[in-house]
Amino acid sequence: MKDRRLVTEFLSDKDIDIIFSSPYRRAVDTLKPFAEQCGLDIEMIEEFMERKVDASWIEDFTEFARKQWNDFSYKLSGGECLKEVQDRNVSALYEILKKYPGKNIVIGSHGTALCTLINYFERSFGYDDFERVKGIMPWIVEFDFDENAVCVGICEHSVK
Repeated sequence: MKDRRLVTEFLSDKDIDIIFSSPYRRAVDTLKPFAEQCGLDIEMIEEFMERKVDASWIEDFTEFARKQWNDFSYKLSGGECLKEVQDRNVSALYEILKKYPGKNIVIGSHGTALCTLINYFERSFGYDDFERVKGIMPWIVEFDFDENAVCVGICEHSVK
């Protein structure tokens, strides 16, 4: 609840036009108070959901994550690789940018999905960065795009 308030406070002066979110409850719930405050709807976008890891429990998740970041095609039999997560997130983002040029947009997503998006635009963003951001949620990343939907800047914001 505290994190939702922090996110709402941070976004309140940003002149947001549209809100999108992963359909997962925690992403939607994080943005709901802000959306209500602004009188905006939250549109669900399936492509922004978190990665599917596997159908069973993973004993050493840190090692699994390290393997995925070292090889974007690595996945378990019932899961997604980071390349698949990145591709669906980038595709959805470009569709939104094409449909809403010049708009200020908020997208509620998840740590891994967001990190793969950053990696797409900034290839040096890797496993160590992923590990770093796990401890600073809620974490807001601001992407700045020019009129041709070219990413011209990325800025991180910790709201704690």
